[in-house]
Amino acid sequence: MFRKTLLPIIALTLLLSACATTPATPAAAPTAEAIALTDGLGRQVVLAAPAQRIVSLAPSNTEIVFALGAGAQLVGRDEYSDYPAEAASVPSVGSLYPNVNAEAIVAVKPDLVLAAGITNPDDVKALADLGLTVYTTSYASALDDVYGDILAVGKLTGHTASAEKLVAGMKVRVEAISVKTAPLATRPKVFYETDDSDPSSPWTRGPNSYAEALINLAGGINVGSVGNAQDFQMSLEEIVNQNPDIIIFSHASYSGRAPEQVMARPGWGTIAAIKNGAVFSVDSNLVDRPGPRVVDGLEALAKLIHPELFK
Repeated sequence: MFRKTLLPIIALTLLLSACATTPATPAAAPTAEAIALTDGLGRQVVLAAPAQRIVSLAPSNTEIVFALGAGAQLVGRDEYSDYPAEAASVPSVGSLYPNVNAEAIVAVKPDLVLAAGITNPDDVKALADLGLTVYTTSYASALDDVYGDILAVGKLTGHTASAEKLVAGMKVRVEAISVKTAPLATRPKVFYETDDSDPSSPWTRGPNSYAEALINLAGGINVGSVGNAQDFQMSLEEIVNQNPDIIIFSHASYSGRAPEQVMARPGWGTIAAIKNGAVFSVDSNLVDRPGPRVVDGLEALAKLIHPELFK
């Protein structure tokens, strides 16, 4: 998905020149008062004090910042950060693709850039080489990763207590779902579809993926666990072979697809979920963003997979 080249030489020269006239905050040396954390890329990130000017490069990070009460400290966000509504008033620094807009990021003079697991590591290095302090949250594969990201952002922004309270509240809600689903003897097989650009081989979430963890907690079995990557295209032949009891798709917000259209696909008629009309859409922003609303996503999945538990 990512290009493996850095910014063109001319662009870097201009950016370095800009940094010379308006220097970005350099990485601080650890002190007794400093905040020192290891990020999702295994890099040690040090702040002399909680960040006051933050740029977020992922919607999940933006949601975390606002949920902690640090929204006023956000001076830049990626163009897909659309929640909460207040995020729209924060200047956009552009998209991650094909590369981050380093010039736009430098221009807002951040003392912390929050990258994410979806950020190209080459972009993280390029920003760090410009003298910016960059912390990369995890490429989440479990709820514990989300909790860890929230607690880390809390420390980096000076909102540790808010982060601890938020995580504690999330865990209570997750436990309420787990109490319902853990004892279940019957767990339906779920096909979770994230992209149907090629309906004969749609994209799904594979083993050790974040979505698989949520499906398991919601009382289902992820048929994508037969794959060999966290995100991959599953052939129609394999989907028919797996014969999922339930199909849940998260791409409706951009594909415009309705359950009836999925059920009408050629060759899908023998699948149990199609026969039983168990095809549902879910809000991808709740399930696919590893942020504070993930518990809403978990609850939505659980109600689709086991509606009998929530009557």
